[in-house]
Amino acid sequence: MGDHDECLSHAWYWDDHYLPDWESPTHEWYRGFDDLEAFLEKFIFNTPGHRPNDNPLVLHLGSGDSVIPVELDTRGYNRQLCVDFSSRVVETMSDRHKSRPGIEWRKMDVRNMDGIADRSVDIAFDKGTMDAMVHGSPWSPPDDVRENTGKYLREIHRVLKDDGIFLHVSFRQPHFMRLLLDRDGLFKLDVEVLSSKDSFDYYGWVIRKAKPHEEEADDA
Repeated sequence: MGDHDECLSHAWYWDDHYLPDWESPTHEWYRGFDDLEAFLEKFIFNTPGHRPNDNPLVLHLGSGDSVIPVELDTRGYNRQLCVDFSSRVVETMSDRHKSRPGIEWRKMDVRNMDGIADRSVDIAFDKGTMDAMVHGSPWSPPDDVRENTGKYLREIHRVLKDDGIFLHVSFRQPHFMRLLLDRDGLFKLDVEVLSSKDSFDYYGWVIRKAKPHEEEADDA
């Protein structure tokens, strides 16, 4: 991996990245809504507490110009917060979807989400955001990778309700991602293979907070 990969964790890179074709964006990273619908249906749409009638707060982490929030809005999820550290993304998406009051776009670094209250989020969703923080050796990640992903995961743990769920879609092999995700005893991890006949596999991580007694056991 080269310098390009290290740039992905900086806002200026994404501001520049979105500039050339912003009027006609095509930045639906990895899988679109149709590809993820079964995964979302299993862990959100059909899950008590996370159904539209339950009025859950959905947090999109590094939302970019993905249409996932709009697709969820059409299905009745009208309490959504999309955070991204690119000013260009936030300004344009806020204007583009101003007719959808149930979705808010806010400029924010996912490694420091001071503007979001503790234990306020029911569903957190990440499609490629944590991947953008990762570079270098997958067996021994560089210090900046461990620092950035550590800050990110601690912030998710802070804002997520105790019975909330964090869904993370990644192209990286699970045994490498587990090295980064399974730290500090914060979470319980499960992973599903998101197969497709038209492309290589992606992985859907289903992440929940560890129970207090499990966190204590891990600390011991």
